[in-house]
Amino acid sequence: MDGMLSQDEINALLAGMDSGGGDAGGDAPADAPAADDGAAPVGGGVIDESLLTDSEKDAIGEVANISMGSSATTLYSLVNQKVNITTPQVELATWETVINNYERPCVFIQIKYTVGLDGTNILILKEHDVMVITDLMMGGDGTNTEGEIGELQLSAISEAMNQMMGAAATSLSTMINQKVDISPPQATLLDMINDDPSDIADFLTGTFVRISFKMQVGELVDSTLMQLYPIDFAKTLKDTVITGDSGGGDAAAAPEPAPAPAPEPAAAPMPDAGAGAMPQMDPNMMAGGMGMPQMGMGMPQMGMPMMMPQMMNMNIQPAQFQNFAGGTTIMAGGENIGIIKDVPLEVTVELGRTAKPIADILDFAPGTIIELDKVAGEPVDVLVNGKFVAKGEVVVIEESFGVRVTEIVQ
Repeated sequence: MDGMLSQDEINALLAGMDSGGGDAGGDAPADAPAADDGAAPVGGGVIDESLLTDSEKDAIGEVANISMGSSATTLYSLVNQKVNITTPQVELATWETVINNYERPCVFIQIKYTVGLDGTNILILKEHDVMVITDLMMGGDGTNTEGEIGELQLSAISEAMNQMMGAAATSLSTMINQKVDISPPQATLLDMINDDPSDIADFLTGTFVRISFKMQVGELVDSTLMQLYPIDFAKTLKDTVITGDSGGGDAAAAPEPAPAPAPEPAAAPMPDAGAGAMPQMDPNMMAGGMGMPQMGMGMPQMGMPMMMPQMMNMNIQPAQFQNFAGGTTIMAGGENIGIIKDVPLEVTVELGRTAKPIADILDFAPGTIIELDKVAGEPVDVLVNGKFVAKGEVVVIEESFGVRVTEIVQ
């Protein structure tokens, strides 16, 4: 009556604003539930968890773990820093959940499988992580992370991902027993807020598989690396790998060799001939891995005869390991240079420098002479990406200036 609202009326209005979404009123929920839910921090009701079972998530995570293990080894050779990529976490996600749960801007690296598999794989790295990795690749100490990512950094991280995912493709080839190849990666810096996911990849407009890895690079990076798959491709990848592991047609043929080694039950009375049996198995067991004795112990009469022909036909070679003594750093450095030879660098020749107060600079005019800190005839400095690498003397080539390198700075 007096124009004032009671506390109950205020509470009712606030509750209506919270549930109604502001100006949307009662009309929004009828035709736009997906848009409202998708903007929620966790994606609202958009994600249908039944699209992927727990067993499928475990299988996809195992495949990703094996692939990323190979990638970590490759990244170590590129940056000469200890690289640790932990066990992945597999979950369903939408574009909204990625935006809300990951630092922006970030770098999207899209890789397409061209041979053996048909699908798309997207890696997401934080901007700071890309700056650290590319600085290490180009001979820095990983601390030159000022400024924004440019074409130089995007080109370098694309080459790094090409090497890493190439190693992952090799691991997949081993698992499915057929060649797997990828297209050259495409790296893009995105803020995600103003980007349309359909412009990046069609599967990002719906629900997809997100695999999160904890990534550590020396003491410089302790971050999260994300890998995105379409759901259909993730399931196909899981089915392909499982089929490759089980052997498909080989599984049906496996019981057939069992009757052939049947005449070898001589291996069964191991208590009497144990000393004679062990020397026959020991070399293969040592090279074949610790998994063999466990199967043999579980099936003492059937397991051993079935495994013996397989072990005898295996191609066993001595293990070869990289020598970390002495010149390892030089070798690694040489490999790094070979990998990034196509990355463009900016070469600058500096005639000299000087320091002037602001008052003198304001007095600059056409014809002003500025005295530099170099003596006439003294070599000029050659800088690559701002780093002093050489000295040289100025020469004239037809109508252009040039520099003849006279000294390389160690």
